[in-house]
Order: sequence, then C-alpha cells, then structure tokens
Amino acid sequence: MTTISTVLVANRGEIARRVFATCRRMGLGTVAVYSDADAESPHVGEADAAIRLPGNTPGETYLRGDLLIEAALAAGADAIHPGYGFLSENADFARAVLAAGLVWIGPPVTAIEQMGSKVESKKMMDAAGVPVLAELNPAEVTAAMLPVLIKASAGGGGRGMRVVRALDELPAQLAAARREAESAFGDPTVFCERYLETGRHIEVQVMADTHGTVWAVGERECSIQRRHQKVVEEAPSPLVEKIDGMRGSGPEEAPERNHAGPPRMPDGRGMRDRLFEAARLAAEAIGYEGAGTVEFLADDKGEFFFLEMNTRLQVEHPVTENTTGLDLVRLQLQIAQGRPLPANQPAPHGHSIEVRLYAEDPAHDWQPQSGTVHRIDIGSGTAEFAVLERPGVRLDSGVVNGSIVGVHYDPMLAKVISYGDTRDEAARLLATALRRARIHGLVTNRDLLVRVLEHPAFLAGDTDTAFFDRHGLDTLAAPLASESDERLSIVAAALADAAHNRSRARVGRGLPTGWRNLPSQPQTKTYESRSTGRHEIRYSITRAGLAEDSAPGLELVEATPVSVTLLVPGERGAVRRRFDIARYGDPGKAPGTEWIHIDSPLGPVTVRRLPRFEDPSEQIAEGSLLAPMPGAVIRLGAEVGARVAKGQPILWLEAMKMEHTIAAPADGVLTELNVTAGQQVDVGAVLAVVQADENTQE
Repeated sequence: MTTISTVLVANRGEIARRVFATCRRMGLGTVAVYSDADAESPHVGEADAAIRLPGNTPGETYLRGDLLIEAALAAGADAIHPGYGFLSENADFARAVLAAGLVWIGPPVTAIEQMGSKVESKKMMDAAGVPVLAELNPAEVTAAMLPVLIKASAGGGGRGMRVVRALDELPAQLAAARREAESAFGDPTVFCERYLETGRHIEVQVMADTHGTVWAVGERECSIQRRHQKVVEEAPSPLVEKIDGMRGSGPEEAPERNHAGPPRMPDGRGMRDRLFEAARLAAEAIGYEGAGTVEFLADDKGEFFFLEMNTRLQVEHPVTENTTGLDLVRLQLQIAQGRPLPANQPAPHGHSIEVRLYAEDPAHDWQPQSGTVHRIDIGSGTAEFAVLERPGVRLDSGVVNGSIVGVHYDPMLAKVISYGDTRDEAARLLATALRRARIHGLVTNRDLLVRVLEHPAFLAGDTDTAFFDRHGLDTLAAPLASESDERLSIVAAALADAAHNRSRARVGRGLPTGWRNLPSQPQTKTYESRSTGRHEIRYSITRAGLAEDSAPGLELVEATPVSVTLLVPGERGAVRRRFDIARYGDPGKAPGTEWIHIDSPLGPVTVRRLPRFEDPSEQIAEGSLLAPMPGAVIRLGAEVGARVAKGQPILWLEAMKMEHTIAAPADGVLTELNVTAGQQVDVGAVLAVVQADENTQE
C-alpha cells in the first residue's frame, strides 16, 4: 500500500484551498505553486511550502508540467493532486508524475488517454452500450445539420465552445474555438456535434477504487449555464426526481424521495437506475480508478446521451458531498494510497445547490471584471470547505478581503453552496445568504444568482440550458434593489458621507451633520449608479429634522460614517431601515474615484461619488470604444479611415482565457485606432473611435 505524507496541488485559487483543507484534516503536508500574478493569493499563504512558477500566463506557469514536477521534488512532496482545469486531464503530465516517482492522485494514465479525446471517447462509450450523441466532422457539416456545437476535444469549462447557426459562420468560429482551446488546454483540437437548444445537463459522480469497486455516488443537474459554462448546480437532479416520481407514483404508493437507492419502478428501470448503470458501464469500460464524472445531455422525457467523462474532480463536487456526507477529496487521497472504498455506499439525503459567484457583468454581455476584492463576507454562520451535516451555507472561495482578480485566469471568485432538507429550503437559504452578503469592489453576478434562485420556474424545477434565453437575461440580471429603493440607499450614502466629513472636521465636530443655524441652501451631493446613472441628492437638516427633495416625510434616526438609520414613510405607517456604508478610494488624491457600497435588506447598491467640478480634459469623445477589461489585443478587424457597420468587429481582446469582440457602436468611419496586435491594454483605455454617420446619430 502506498503512503502519502505531503501533497502538491498543481493548481491555484479555490481548488488548491479545497484540497489543502482536506489534507490538513488528514494530517498531510501541503505544497502550493504560484505564478507571479498569484504571489499574494490565499492558497500560497495557507500551504506549508510554496514554489514560484515564473511568469503570469497559464502557458508559462500552470500548464508547465516540468516545472510542477520540479516543484514537487524540490519541496519534498510525494504526491501531486491536479485539481481541475489546467493539466488535470493531461495524460502526458500524469505519466511524467509517475515517472518521477511521485503518486498521481487521479485515474490511470490509460483512462485519461481514452477519455481525453472526446471524439474517441464517444466511440468507446457507444461500443460499451452507453447512449451517445453522434460526433460530426467540422469539414462535413452541412446546413441541414445546423445548429451545431463546436467543442474542444481536450477540455471543458466553456473554453473552445461555440454554437453555430449559419454555415458561413463556421470557419471563423472554428478558428476562434481552436485558439481558445490551445490557450486553455495546450491542444487546439475541436469537433462538432448536434446542438440541442433546450437540453438538460445531468451528470453522475463516480468513485472507483483499485479493488474493482465502482460507485455511482449520485447525480447532479447543471443545466443553467452561460456560454456553456455552468452557473447553478444541484443534487439531486429535479428532472430525475420528476421523471422517477411520475413513473413510480400511483394510487397505491408513491416513491420515497430520500431513498438509499434508485426507485423501483414496475419495470425496475427508472431514470436514475439507467443513469447510474450507464455511468458504471463507462467507468468499467476503461478500468477507471478515483473520482470522475460522466456527463449526459437529457430531454424532458428522461432520455439521455453521453457527452463526455471528466477524469478529475468537478467544480460542483460539493453538492454531492453535502447530500452523501462524503469528503470526495479524502476518498481520492485514500484510493491513491490503495485503500478500498467502504463496504457500504452512503444513502443520499436532502438537497444541495451551488452557485458560482463570478466577477462579471451579466447585463453587459457577461464582461469579466478585474481589480480588488475589497470585501467578501457571505455571513458569520458560513462553513468553509466543509461538508454540511445540517441545513446551512458553505463557502469555497479562492479570494479573501483585499485579493486582486487579474486577467490571466477564470474570474470565478467563489462557490456558495447550501444544504437543506428539501429543495425549497436549499434555494431559500442560498438566496438569502447571497442577498445579505457583503461583496465589495467588483461587479459580480450576485443579483442574477438571487433572481434565478427565487424564480418560479427554477423553484418548479424547469431548468434547461435555455433558461436565460427563455426568461430574459435583462430581467434576471436586473439589480435586486428597485429604482426607488436604490434612490433611498443613495440618500443614506449622502448622509453617511456628511457624517464622515463631520467626523474629520477640526471645528464644530459635535454639531449634527448638515445642521444650519439659519435657513440656507440645501446640501447637494452627486453620485453615479452603474444601472440608473446620475443622482443628485439635495437635503437639509433643520430644527424640524431631515428634508430631502425626493422623499417627503423621510426621518433621520441616526447617521454615522458607516451606517444610517431612516424612518421611511409608507401607506400603512413608517418603517425603520438601516443602511450599512463602506467607501473605497481616495477622493482627495483622485476625485471621482471613490466607490461607495450600501448594503441593506432592500438590496445591495454601489455608486461612485462624483466631484463637484469635472475636469474637461478627462471627458471621452463620442464614439470611443473603451477596453471593458484589461487584456491583450490579439488581432484587428479594420483600418483607420475604413467605413464600418454597426456591430462590425473592430478588434478582439483576450482576457481570462476567453476572446472578446469589440464592435462598432454605429455605422460610420473608423477615425482612430490606438492599438496594435499583441498590445496589452488597461480597463477604460480608448481603443478606437468611430465617427457615426449623421443620420445614425440621435
């Protein structure tokens, strides 16, 4: 039997911290690796030892298998855990780890090779009796086959994926998918398959030891996705529960929900039965060992097709842990040491939902964000990297207060996971935790996640891959705070700012904020909201109390630099509300750069305080195309002086392992092009200017 004493995690961020947490619980030593961009990342400080990988990009660092193995040997590690992404499904890396005399915490090299090509793996699964969706050769795709989905053969996570609905778009989309696949996985191979517009993404967690035991641990549903990357995941699958419940319930007896095994239907072939059988067939066909996931695309009738097998731990593994009580990383480590799985597989119980908290703006084409995470606080009762044994919330995060989110890696900040006795309870716990969370510094998808969790269709279990299209991204991405509640929050910010200024005053510091002995002009402060634009707050505080132009009858109970309590009038009486205020930036050194976060039960609000006088030199010319994020210009699509049409690509940026198109905002002439291919740009940089035709200007 193999013995492991120290584990190097060949990864970064959240998954490195997750593996370290289990290693500490097992008394094992830990080694981190880090790029220059990740030097201050939390995973580096939490490890017993850390080794620098010179450079910033994945190709320079986390995709360099030779450097990772050297790091393990230098630090005295005797095992490598690959995490997910990067080299986690790279057979050559696994082979090199073993050749160096280290333990590979993953499946056999042959299993990775067999499943590493999604093209070949489908052929193998077909032969093993697993239902498959036919693979299409990109060169042979015809109009009759559309729409098709381009997929990277060597990896997932939405990288290298494109939906093509017009045949003339196929060559350009293939080229873009190959570039993304090469950047993310080091392999540009892609293939096509028929695209199902409204499928359900169901996957089965498998765990196999070296003694021939294969568990189908449980299924998960991950149908709600953006850009083919999962956003919400849960266990068990609401579709499977629905299908098996419909088949098994009758006038005499209804099936149990939290059962120890699949429901016994009249023919013994419930959907869960068939999924588990297909997953076990897949694992057994390749002699699988360790943790893996068999992914299927299902329809509403319960039929399903094999998509791929991920030969690694999945991002969404916590929902399976919460509903089984298993620590899947612990099982990975035990299997790698040759230990058998327990004699009895645990019975599933309850329901668990996970959401991925991203630094991105869903309302603006999911633009990834970069910068400082000033604060991330999901709540005092939140467990970190721990299996939930009772209803509650868990946080698996790669960032802490003060962390920097850069442009070289995925913008996921954290996974927030709930567990409840029922699906409704799990959804309610998670939505409430997210609503109350303090997330300061970056635009995130938090409001979207809450709206999804509270949506009637989600609560009814109607969660196919077209969820965002069907229910309207503009509606789902809308701020949680209504316009009137946002205005009230900004009034609170203005009062807190006045208290903040008064607290720093050298004379009359004890006077009430904004107090005047004689009638005078109202105090005026101006703020800018990302969603509703400019807000001018005009108020006075007199002997009669607070007077604010937009809210007659509003009463100020208390105002400090960090909190404001207001008595808000209503049709059935006044309601007392508290607003917590946090400000970041230095308006004294850089006017207009102070961001203010207002948190309350009405919903989070973020505004920028505008200076009293704006510098004309800082105004941006009409028609300017600004960099939505830091990144690298990978190619240009037009030249200065060229006529361009609205929506025509002007250039392409690469950031966070994805390509982003910068297009003309209107028909006109490209009068400025301020960048070249290969150039690095900062967020807000003026990339180009399009002078719109007169008849297109408003």
